[in-house]
Amino acid sequence: MSTLIVTGTSTDVGKTIVTAALAATALAAGRTVAVCKPAQTGIAPGEPGDLAEVRRLSGVTRTVEPARYPDPLAPDTAARRAGQPLLTLGETVSAIDGLADADLTLVEGAGGLLVRLGEFTLLELAAKLDAPVLVVAAAGLGTLNHSELTVRALSAAGLRCAGLVIGSWPATPDLAAECNRTDLPAVTGVDLVGEVPEGAGRWDPARFAATAPTWFRTDWAAAYLG
Repeated sequence: MSTLIVTGTSTDVGKTIVTAALAATALAAGRTVAVCKPAQTGIAPGEPGDLAEVRRLSGVTRTVEPARYPDPLAPDTAARRAGQPLLTLGETVSAIDGLADADLTLVEGAGGLLVRLGEFTLLELAAKLDAPVLVVAAAGLGTLNHSELTVRALSAAGLRCAGLVIGSWPATPDLAAECNRTDLPAVTGVDLVGEVPEGAGRWDPARFAATAPTWFRTDWAAAYLG
């Protein structure tokens, strides 16, 4: 099994749609894929969460969600407010190990790299798994600072950054987005390996799954997903 962790520079940058696109691309390459979302917040029991969207768009069928909390907050805060125990690193690793018969396991974090998923951060999970981390970034103003901070945190921890993906590339990009596309690799020292079109999460699943492989650099997808 290979594992790829998906984090974001912040919340609402497109991690779930990128995760679905990664899964669809790997499935199209003939790989078996599983997806873990360690902690889901802001969703009541029984309601469809991020993994339901990943399943709908990509066609992946094996998913696991170790913890869920109703308040739309950082998972550790949401757990305390719900009176539930904090998710542990050991529990999460065990859940991911349970997917070990898949060729590829994708792990989608919550918010940014240092958000507490329970008693641990995604950074600590990546270190425990010795897994590369793909960073999903915004297209607009502020993304250079957020992206460089995230990449520096990975580097300081001795972890591999698998690349940057723009989680929502505008249909009509403004000057900032166009410049950021060039500047992101320059300021972070990490390749820009993909761009997901704005609004792709609203596409029908057939169109999404068929088009997703075109959003990632071919050599990168072959190395990490193919």
